[in-house]
Amino acid sequence: MSAKTYPPYKFIFFDCDNTLVESEDLAFNTTANLVNEILEKHGKTERYTPETLIRDFCGFNFRSMMPVLCQRQGIKMDPEELTHYAKLEEERVVAMFAEKGKPCDGSLEVLEKLHSEGKYKLAVVSSSALGRIRAQMKKTGHDKFFDEDCVFSAQNSMDVPSSKPSPAVYLHAMEKLGAKPNECLAVEDSVSGCRAAVKARIPTIGYVGAYHTGMAKHQMLLRLIDAGCKAILWDWENWNTIFEEMAPYTKKK
Repeated sequence: MSAKTYPPYKFIFFDCDNTLVESEDLAFNTTANLVNEILEKHGKTERYTPETLIRDFCGFNFRSMMPVLCQRQGIKMDPEELTHYAKLEEERVVAMFAEKGKPCDGSLEVLEKLHSEGKYKLAVVSSSALGRIRAQMKKTGHDKFFDEDCVFSAQNSMDVPSSKPSPAVYLHAMEKLGAKPNECLAVEDSVSGCRAAVKARIPTIGYVGAYHTGMAKHQMLLRLIDAGCKAILWDWENWNTIFEEMAPYTKKK
Protein backbone atom coordinates (compact mmCIF):
# COMPACT_ATOMS: atom_id res chain seq x y z
CA MET A 1 0.00 0.00 0.00
CA SER A 2 1.55 3.31 -1.04
CA ALA A 3 1.45 6.48 1.01
CA LYS A 4 -1.02 7.97 -1.49
CA THR A 5 -3.62 5.30 -0.93
CA TYR A 6 -3.74 5.28 2.86
CA PRO A 7 -7.28 6.14 3.97
CA PRO A 8 -7.14 9.20 6.23
CA TYR A 9 -8.58 7.44 9.26
CA LYS A 10 -7.16 8.35 12.66
CA PHE A 11 -8.70 5.58 14.76
CA ILE A 12 -9.22 1.88 14.04
CA PHE A 13 -11.55 -0.03 16.36
CA PHE A 14 -11.38 -3.82 16.53
CA ASP A 15 -13.85 -6.20 18.07
CA CYS A 16 -12.00 -8.90 20.01
CA ASP A 17 -13.90 -12.20 19.98
CA ASN A 18 -13.57 -13.99 16.64
CA THR A 19 -12.07 -10.86 15.09
CA LEU A 20 -8.65 -10.73 16.73
CA VAL A 21 -8.91 -13.88 18.84
CA GLU A 22 -10.47 -17.22 17.92
CA SER A 23 -12.56 -17.27 21.03
CA GLU A 24 -16.26 -17.78 20.33
CA ASP A 25 -16.03 -21.58 20.10
CA LEU A 26 -14.08 -21.77 23.37
CA ALA A 27 -16.30 -19.25 25.11
CA PHE A 28 -19.60 -20.72 24.01
CA ASN A 29 -18.51 -24.23 24.99
CA THR A 30 -17.82 -22.95 28.50
CA THR A 31 -20.96 -20.82 28.56
CA ALA A 32 -23.19 -23.66 27.32
CA ASN A 33 -22.04 -25.83 30.22
CA LEU A 34 -22.95 -23.09 32.70
CA VAL A 35 -26.29 -22.38 31.02
CA ASN A 36 -27.18 -26.06 31.25
CA GLU A 37 -26.27 -26.06 34.95
CA ILE A 38 -28.66 -23.13 35.43
CA LEU A 39 -31.43 -24.86 33.48
CA GLU A 40 -31.01 -28.00 35.58
CA LYS A 41 -31.12 -26.00 38.80
CA HIS A 42 -34.40 -24.41 37.71
CA GLY A 43 -35.92 -27.75 36.73
CA LYS A 44 -35.81 -27.23 32.96
CA THR A 45 -35.20 -30.17 30.63
CA GLU A 46 -33.95 -28.31 27.53
CA ARG A 47 -30.19 -28.19 27.02
CA TYR A 48 -28.06 -25.90 24.87
CA THR A 49 -25.06 -26.82 22.77
CA PRO A 50 -22.31 -24.32 21.87
CA GLU A 51 -23.70 -24.31 18.32
CA THR A 52 -27.22 -23.33 19.38
CA LEU A 53 -25.91 -20.57 21.64
CA ILE A 54 -23.72 -19.21 18.82
CA ARG A 55 -26.70 -19.31 16.46
CA ASP A 56 -28.97 -17.43 18.84
CA PHE A 57 -26.59 -15.18 20.77
CA CYS A 58 -23.42 -14.49 18.76
CA GLY A 59 -22.25 -10.98 19.68
CA PHE A 60 -24.12 -10.89 23.01
CA ASN A 61 -22.34 -10.91 26.33
CA PHE A 62 -23.51 -13.22 29.11
CA ARG A 63 -25.28 -10.50 31.07
CA SER A 64 -27.36 -9.42 28.06
CA MET A 65 -27.95 -12.99 26.86
CA MET A 66 -29.38 -14.42 30.08
CA PRO A 67 -32.53 -12.24 30.38
CA VAL A 68 -33.55 -13.29 26.85
CA LEU A 69 -32.78 -16.94 27.55
CA CYS A 70 -34.61 -16.86 30.88
CA GLN A 71 -37.67 -15.33 29.25
CA ARG A 72 -37.72 -18.10 26.66
CA GLN A 73 -37.40 -20.75 29.36
CA GLY A 74 -39.83 -19.22 31.83
CA ILE A 75 -37.13 -18.69 34.45
CA LYS A 76 -37.25 -15.85 36.97
CA MET A 77 -33.73 -14.67 37.81
CA ASP A 78 -33.18 -11.75 40.17
CA PRO A 79 -30.31 -9.26 39.64
CA GLU A 80 -28.19 -10.79 42.39
CA GLU A 81 -28.38 -14.26 40.84
CA LEU A 82 -27.57 -12.85 37.40
CA THR A 83 -24.53 -11.03 38.80
CA HIS A 84 -23.37 -14.24 40.50
CA TYR A 85 -23.58 -16.25 37.29
CA ALA A 86 -22.02 -13.47 35.20
CA LYS A 87 -18.97 -13.46 37.48
CA LEU A 88 -18.80 -17.26 37.41
CA GLU A 89 -19.01 -17.31 33.61
CA GLU A 90 -16.23 -14.73 33.33
CA GLU A 91 -13.98 -16.72 35.68
CA ARG A 92 -14.47 -19.93 33.72
CA VAL A 93 -14.01 -18.30 30.32
CA VAL A 94 -10.87 -16.43 31.42
CA ALA A 95 -9.38 -19.69 32.68
CA MET A 96 -10.18 -21.36 29.35
CA PHE A 97 -8.57 -18.55 27.34
CA ALA A 98 -5.46 -18.65 29.51
CA GLU A 99 -5.05 -22.28 28.51
CA LYS A 100 -6.26 -22.48 24.91
CA GLY A 101 -6.69 -19.01 23.37
CA LYS A 102 -5.11 -18.35 19.96
CA PRO A 103 -5.07 -15.44 17.49
CA CYS A 104 -7.14 -15.27 14.33
CA ASP A 105 -4.78 -16.17 11.47
CA GLY A 106 -2.98 -13.09 10.17
CA SER A 107 -4.31 -10.65 12.77
CA LEU A 108 -1.00 -10.24 14.59
CA GLU A 109 0.82 -9.43 11.36
CA VAL A 110 -1.71 -6.75 10.42
CA LEU A 111 -1.60 -5.16 13.87
CA GLU A 112 2.21 -5.26 13.87
CA LYS A 113 2.23 -3.33 10.58
CA LEU A 114 -0.38 -0.79 11.67
CA HIS A 115 1.30 -0.29 15.03
CA SER A 116 4.77 0.17 13.54
CA GLU A 117 3.50 2.71 11.00
CA GLY A 118 2.22 4.92 13.82
CA LYS A 119 -0.49 6.49 11.64
CA TYR A 120 -3.50 5.29 13.63
CA LYS A 121 -4.75 5.00 17.18
CA LEU A 122 -5.70 1.35 17.66
CA ALA A 123 -8.44 0.37 20.11
CA VAL A 124 -10.42 -2.70 21.11
CA VAL A 125 -14.19 -2.20 21.46
CA SER A 126 -15.96 -5.29 22.78
CA SER A 127 -19.14 -6.45 24.50
CA SER A 128 -17.12 -8.86 26.64
CA ALA A 129 -16.00 -8.28 30.21
CA LEU A 130 -12.71 -6.44 30.58
CA GLY A 131 -11.04 -9.33 32.41
CA ARG A 132 -11.91 -11.69 29.59
CA ILE A 133 -10.63 -9.27 26.92
CA ARG A 134 -7.31 -8.73 28.66
CA ALA A 135 -6.80 -12.43 29.40
CA GLN A 136 -7.21 -13.51 25.81
CA MET A 137 -5.18 -10.61 24.40
CA LYS A 138 -2.32 -11.40 26.77
CA LYS A 139 -2.44 -15.08 25.81
CA THR A 140 -2.38 -14.34 22.06
CA GLY A 141 0.09 -11.43 22.12
CA HIS A 142 -2.37 -8.79 20.92
CA ASP A 143 -1.98 -6.75 24.10
CA LYS A 144 1.27 -5.12 23.01
CA PHE A 145 -0.48 -3.23 20.20
CA PHE A 146 -3.04 -1.44 22.40
CA ASP A 147 -2.54 1.18 25.09
CA GLU A 148 -4.15 0.40 28.45
CA ASP A 149 -6.73 3.16 27.98
CA CYS A 150 -7.66 1.94 24.49
CA VAL A 151 -9.44 -1.26 25.53
CA PHE A 152 -13.18 -0.70 25.97
CA SER A 153 -15.72 -3.12 27.42
CA ALA A 154 -19.47 -2.66 27.15
CA GLN A 155 -19.74 -4.43 30.52
CA ASN A 156 -17.08 -2.60 32.52
CA SER A 157 -15.98 0.64 30.84
CA MET A 158 -19.20 2.60 31.36
CA ASP A 159 -21.25 3.51 34.42
CA VAL A 160 -24.23 1.68 32.93
CA PRO A 161 -23.30 -1.73 31.43
CA SER A 162 -24.43 -2.32 27.88
CA SER A 163 -23.99 -4.77 25.02
CA LYS A 164 -23.86 -4.57 21.27
CA PRO A 165 -25.99 -3.93 19.15
CA SER A 166 -26.36 -0.84 21.33
CA PRO A 167 -23.84 1.74 20.06
CA ALA A 168 -23.08 2.86 23.63
CA VAL A 169 -19.60 1.32 23.87
CA TYR A 170 -18.56 2.83 20.52
CA LEU A 171 -19.90 6.24 21.51
CA HIS A 172 -18.03 5.92 24.80
CA ALA A 173 -14.78 4.99 23.04
CA MET A 174 -15.05 7.96 20.68
CA GLU A 175 -15.77 10.32 23.55
CA LYS A 176 -12.76 9.09 25.54
CA LEU A 177 -10.44 9.27 22.52
CA GLY A 178 -11.76 12.58 21.19
CA ALA A 179 -12.73 10.95 17.91
CA LYS A 180 -15.39 11.77 15.33
CA PRO A 181 -17.22 8.99 13.44
CA ASN A 182 -15.74 9.90 10.05
CA GLU A 183 -12.24 9.63 11.57
CA CYS A 184 -12.89 6.06 12.69
CA LEU A 185 -13.04 2.60 11.17
CA ALA A 186 -14.48 -0.50 12.87
CA VAL A 187 -13.85 -4.20 12.22
CA GLU A 188 -16.61 -6.56 13.39
CA ASP A 189 -17.47 -10.24 12.88
CA SER A 190 -21.05 -10.34 14.19
CA VAL A 191 -24.33 -8.77 13.15
CA SER A 192 -24.81 -7.23 16.59
CA GLY A 193 -21.32 -5.74 16.53
CA CYS A 194 -21.77 -4.35 13.05
CA ARG A 195 -25.08 -2.77 13.99
CA ALA A 196 -23.49 -1.16 17.04
CA ALA A 197 -20.75 0.46 14.98
CA VAL A 198 -23.13 1.51 12.21
CA LYS A 199 -25.52 3.08 14.73
CA ALA A 200 -22.52 5.07 15.97
CA ARG A 201 -22.06 6.21 12.31
CA ILE A 202 -18.67 4.49 12.03
CA PRO A 203 -17.74 2.94 8.64
CA THR A 204 -17.48 -0.79 9.30
CA ILE A 205 -15.65 -3.76 7.79
CA GLY A 206 -17.23 -7.17 8.31
CA TYR A 207 -14.72 -9.94 9.08
CA VAL A 208 -15.68 -13.53 8.21
CA GLY A 209 -12.30 -15.24 8.58
CA ALA A 210 -13.20 -16.93 11.86
CA TYR A 211 -15.96 -18.97 10.23
CA HIS A 212 -14.60 -22.36 9.27
CA THR A 213 -16.39 -23.25 6.03
CA GLY A 214 -16.98 -21.42 2.79
CA MET A 215 -20.73 -21.76 3.23
CA ALA A 216 -20.62 -20.29 6.74
CA LYS A 217 -18.50 -17.40 5.49
CA HIS A 218 -20.89 -16.65 2.62
CA GLN A 219 -23.92 -16.79 4.91
CA MET A 220 -22.34 -14.39 7.39
CA LEU A 221 -21.10 -12.15 4.57
CA LEU A 222 -24.68 -11.57 3.44
CA ARG A 223 -25.87 -10.89 6.98
CA LEU A 224 -23.05 -8.41 7.66
CA ILE A 225 -23.71 -6.51 4.44
CA ASP A 226 -27.39 -6.38 5.33
CA ALA A 227 -26.43 -5.01 8.76
CA GLY A 228 -24.53 -2.13 7.15
CA CYS A 229 -20.92 -3.22 6.59
CA LYS A 230 -19.24 -1.31 3.77
CA ALA A 231 -16.76 -4.08 2.89
CA ILE A 232 -16.04 -7.69 3.79
CA LEU A 233 -12.67 -8.96 4.99
CA TRP A 234 -12.49 -12.63 3.97
CA ASP A 235 -9.18 -13.19 5.77
CA TRP A 236 -6.64 -10.91 7.43
CA GLU A 237 -4.25 -11.44 4.52
CA ASN A 238 -6.68 -9.33 2.44
CA TRP A 239 -6.45 -6.37 4.82
CA ASN A 240 -4.48 -3.97 2.60
CA THR A 241 -6.92 -4.25 -0.29
CA ILE A 242 -10.03 -3.89 1.86
CA PHE A 243 -8.51 -1.03 3.85
CA GLU A 244 -7.92 0.95 0.66
CA GLU A 245 -11.52 0.34 -0.41
CA MET A 246 -12.71 2.10 2.75
CA ALA A 247 -11.09 5.45 1.85
CA PRO A 248 -14.29 7.08 0.46
CA TYR A 249 -16.09 6.66 3.77
CA THR A 250 -13.91 9.23 5.54
CA LYS A 251 -15.88 12.03 3.94
CA LYS A 252 -17.58 14.22 6.52
CA LYS A 253 -21.22 13.50 7.17
